[in-house]
Amino acid sequence: MDSIQMKKRLEKRLKTSDRRITFNKKEDKLRIEDIHTEKGITLSLPGVISRYENNQDKGIDEVVYYVDEALKVMQNTQQLKGKEDAIYPVIRSTSFPTETGDGKQLLYKDHTAETRIFYAVDLDQSYRLIDHALMEEEGLHERIVDEMARFNLRSLPFEAKKDVVAGNTFFFVNYNDGYDASRILNPVFLDQMRQRVTGEMAVAVPHQDVLIVADIQNNQGYDILGQMTMNFFSNGYIPITSLPFIYEDEQLEPIFILAKNKPKNE
Repeated sequence: MDSIQMKKRLEKRLKTSDRRITFNKKEDKLRIEDIHTEKGITLSLPGVISRYENNQDKGIDEVVYYVDEALKVMQNTQQLKGKEDAIYPVIRSTSFPTETGDGKQLLYKDHTAETRIFYAVDLDQSYRLIDHALMEEEGLHERIVDEMARFNLRSLPFEAKKDVVAGNTFFFVNYNDGYDASRILNPVFLDQMRQRVTGEMAVAVPHQDVLIVADIQNNQGYDILGQMTMNFFSNGYIPITSLPFIYEDEQLEPIFILAKNKPKNE
């Protein structure tokens, strides 16, 4: 499927009387805007085509759902007061935009060389990232938002499914609640996994809806983890990083994995 075919398919699914859809042929992007708020979402068509090739119609369904929910959020003015228990941290890549389309600075803090922590107010079927203007309107401080978000995160379940490959054990957290990757910020979870791991512990957050913990017992385990992380990263709803982390002394260090070799720190 080429970009023109995907453009027509998306227009058919997304076009309404309240939306304006424009196509940037040079950049191969499709822009969907709400005509009332003049806010919208820009889709990279090669990325959508890749999702379609990997997941067929399900991939397009996910993109359409993302656009619909995002535009709904943009229509509403959100408040934080009274929703303190619905504020959570969300992990994003360091390349993720730090301001909204209308120029508002998002609230975030550095996490690792590959990731940053943003903050969101949960809206059941979606969430809104918190910007400085919203925080200041509510009379809150960055430290308070961070503390509330981390406290709420600890209330989320974190049971992991297990798979053993070539003598290496891989644990997967996948609740699809929007905060799977965020569980990497839960020290209780990391401590419990550290106690279960008998080899070297590696952690990966390839996209928003999965967290992988690996119990590496041999060099083949690194190869498997590298391939697994890249696959998840390529097919994820909101990609974060294709680099796993070694977890040691309560620290996360990004690693490059070279085939058939134990990785060296970045």
